[in-house]
Formats: sequence, structure tokens, C-alpha cells
Amino acid sequence: MNSYQKEQAEALSMVRIHLKFLPASEVKRLHLKIADYLAFRNEVDDFLHEHFNDICTEKCYQSRVSACCARESVITFFGDMAINALVSEDCEIEGLIAVLQQPNEGFKCIYLGDQGCLWRVKPIVCEMFLCRQAKEDVLKNNPRAHDAWRRLKQHKKSFTWPDRPVLFDDLERYFIDAGHRSSLMYMHNSPGLLRVKREAKKSKQT
Repeated sequence: MNSYQKEQAEALSMVRIHLKFLPASEVKRLHLKIADYLAFRNEVDDFLHEHFNDICTEKCYQSRVSACCARESVITFFGDMAINALVSEDCEIEGLIAVLQQPNEGFKCIYLGDQGCLWRVKPIVCEMFLCRQAKEDVLKNNPRAHDAWRRLKQHKKSFTWPDRPVLFDDLERYFIDAGHRSSLMYMHNSPGLLRVKREAKKSKQT
């Protein structure tokens, strides 16, 4: 298990154990907290399926040349972990941890199985990744699709960009307040994102 796999497995295990011992009422409250985000993800899924499904399957997944899925490691936020764990069966999380405990000697992301991504709600970085060629082929001559994609990218920021209260920051704080820490808590660890928070706070004070 390399350092990336260890980091991922530790975060997954932490979230899984914490959620396992929560009362049903608290789990329900967390599900309500992520409901808007899941609706957004469904909207993104529908858009990608309509406009990119055929081209991305042929040019990337089948040919094994994806600039994203061909990487051994992908960026995952702690919020990604928490949300996926909330909507997944325990056996699915166990499956992810088991995969992380195996050597990754292939050409692809360790989370990429024969049927696609092993996450039920894949990391937001993966979901919103479109290579330059795919964007040119689909969006360049389709203004409506181009505008729709731009709106989806802006909507994504309302969950992930901490210049205001956002879900991913709230989820990290929730687990920090429960006594947990993870290097994947970028909203509280990343110098760049911490700077975004400070600047947003200053702008509100002026």
C-alpha cells in the first residue's frame, strides 16, 4: 500500500466507523444536509450522459488513454468521502478499502473497475473533468450545451469553493468537531483554500 492508498483507506475507514455508530436520526439529518448536492450531481450525470457518454467511452475508457482515469491517484476531498459513504452500502465501502489494500500495478486509477468507477458518487474532480478534445468536439458548436456546462461549473462552486459557507467545508467541520482529522480535509489544510476563506472574511468586514 503506497502513501496515497494509505491516506485514502484511513479516511474511508474513519468515515465508515463514525457513521456506523450514529443514531438513525443523525444519519437522516446528514442525508438532508447533502440532498441539494445529490440533486446537483444527478443534473451533472444527466448532462454528461446526454452530451459526452459516447465520445468519452470511445476515446478514453475503451482506448485506455484518459488523462484522468489513467492516473494512479485522483484528488478526493474529505467531503467526497463523507457523501459517498452516506449513500453507499457498508459492503461497497469495504470493497473500496479492499481495493486500496492491493498493489495498483495497472494503467488506471485504483478506483476504476471493469464496470467503471467503484464509487457510488464519484469524486467531484472526476465528475467535472472533461478533456480539451471532448470539450471542443461537443461544446464548441453547441452554445446551449456550452452555457449549461458553464452554469454547472458555477453551481459546483456553491458546494466546494469556500468563499462562503459550503457543504464540503461544513462536512469537514462536522468530523473535526467529532474529534477526527484527515490530510484530505483540504478546506482546513490547504493554504490556498484557507487564503480564500480569509479573503472572503475580509471582504465581508469592509
